[in-house]
Amino acid sequence: MSEIREARLLKANSLINKGFEPYAETFRISHSTKFLTEKFAYLDNGQEFNLNVSLAGRVLTKRVMGKIAFFTITDQEGKIQLYLEKKIIDHIQINAKLLSFEDLKEIVDIGDWIGVFGTIKKTNKGELSIKVSKWEMLSKSLQPLPDKWHGLTDIEKRYRQRYLDLIVNPLSKNVFKTRAKCISLIRRWLDEKDFLEIETPILQSEAGGAEARPFITHHNALDIPLYLRIATELHLKRMVVGGFEKVYELGRIFRNEGISTKHNPEFTSVEIYQAFSTYIDMMNLTEDLIRNIVLICCDSLCINYQKEVIDFSKPWKRISMKNVVLEYTGIDFDSFNGDLNKAIKDLEEMNIQITPKVNTLGRLLNEVFEQKVESKLIEPTFVIDYPIEISPLARPHTNNKELVQRFELFIAGRELANAFSELIDPVDQRQRMELQQSLRDAGDLEAHCIDEDFLQALEIGMPPTGGLGIGIDRLIMLLTNSPSIRDVIPFPLLKPEITSTKSEKSTSNEVK
Repeated sequence: MSEIREARLLKANSLINKGFEPYAETFRISHSTKFLTEKFAYLDNGQEFNLNVSLAGRVLTKRVMGKIAFFTITDQEGKIQLYLEKKIIDHIQINAKLLSFEDLKEIVDIGDWIGVFGTIKKTNKGELSIKVSKWEMLSKSLQPLPDKWHGLTDIEKRYRQRYLDLIVNPLSKNVFKTRAKCISLIRRWLDEKDFLEIETPILQSEAGGAEARPFITHHNALDIPLYLRIATELHLKRMVVGGFEKVYELGRIFRNEGISTKHNPEFTSVEIYQAFSTYIDMMNLTEDLIRNIVLICCDSLCINYQKEVIDFSKPWKRISMKNVVLEYTGIDFDSFNGDLNKAIKDLEEMNIQITPKVNTLGRLLNEVFEQKVESKLIEPTFVIDYPIEISPLARPHTNNKELVQRFELFIAGRELANAFSELIDPVDQRQRMELQQSLRDAGDLEAHCIDEDFLQALEIGMPPTGGLGIGIDRLIMLLTNSPSIRDVIPFPLLKPEITSTKSEKSTSNEVK
C-alpha cells in the first residue's frame, strides 16, 4: 500500500471519527460551472453577486494561505475557482454541525469530490469564484491524480485508465462530447427523414454482410456455435423484404481482425437501407448527412485534420476505381486486355505486392488501389464501380457485368463509407455466396458464407434498394482531429497489462 493511499485512508477515517461520511449519499446542485461562468462573466473585478448557489466538483488545485484558501473544482461542464475564508466558514460551522476551515485544510486533497454552498464573487484579479460559506465531503479520493503540469503523457495509460485521461485532459472530454453529439445528430437526421431504427441480433448463427473474420462463441443451452455480428446488413434487408422501406441501425460491430490506428475489433457503424433507390441516391444521402454533421459539430465546412485542410463544401469528387488508379499511378488496366499473368508481371516490376488472394484482374485492381491510391485521397472522394469479385452483395452494372454499382467514400486517406445498389436477384446472390463459400472452405476466413435464410427471404422478393454503411469512429476522428481510432473509443481493446512486482513511482506532486 503506498504512503499516499495510507495517508488518505487516515483522513477518511478522521472524517468518520468526527461524525461525517467520507462517501456521501447525494448532493443537491443548483447550477453548473458553465452556467455560472457564462452568466456572471460581466462582473467587475472585486464585485460580488448575492445569489445562493450549490455546486459539486472534483478538486483539481488547492492553495492554502493562512486563513484563506483557493481551490479549483471541475464538473462535467468546466471548472471554477472556490474562494474559502476561515471566518466565513467557521462562523456558520459554530451554529451547526458542519466541517470547519481546519477540516478543509487537513482533510481535502486534490482529487476529492466536494460540495459547496456560497455566493458569486469576482476576485480583484478578475477570477470568477464561489465565495464558500459551507462545504461537504462527497467522495474521498485514495489515489493521486497525475501531475498537473505534465498530465497523463503515457498514451497507453490514457487508453487503459480513461477516467484519469478525462479528469486531466479537457481535450479528451471534448472528444467524447462530440462523439455523443454526432451519434445523436445522425439518429435525429435519419428519423426526420422517416427512417426507422431497427435492432438486429448481435449473436448470429451465420456471420454475414461483409468480408471479415468473425468472433465465435457458444450457446450452452442450445449447444450451437454463434458469431458476433460483422455487419447489420442481412437482417436489415430482411426488414425491407418484410415491407419496411426506410430502415437503419446504429450500433456495435465486431470483426476479429488486426488493431491499428484505423481498426479496432469492436467499432460503431450506421447502416442505412432505402427501397426504390440506387447507389447514386446513397451517394447523395451520404454527402448531405456528413456535410450536415461536420457543419454542426465543427461550425464550418472547412476543417483541419492532421495538418491537412479538408473542404466539405465543394461538390465531392466521383471517380471509378479504374480511373482513379490511372490518375494516381499511371497504370491503365485496359492495356492488359484481360491478361492476368501479364498484369501481375508488370505490376511486380513496379514493386507492388501481390497477395495470394489475387486471382482475377478485378482483385488485382483493388490491390493496386489499396496500396498506391487510397492513402492519397484526402478531399472527400467517392470511388465508384468496383469489381464484382470483391462485392458479393452488390447489383451488377447493366452494361458491364464485371463491375457492380458500388462506392466507397474516402476522406483523409481512409475509407469512411461503403454502399451498393443492393443485389436483389436471389439466383445471382446464391451463385455468388456459393463462390464465397468455396473460398472460405479453401481457407479464406474472411470470405462470405452461405446464409440460407437470407436467400429464402430474397426469394420472397425484395424491392430495388440502396444500402449504405458509415464508420462512426472514423467520422469522429475527422471531427475531433484525432490521429488514432483509439482516441475516439472510450475503452479500446488492449492487450492485458503486465503488472510489475515493483511499486511504481507516483506521478503526483503530492507530498508523501
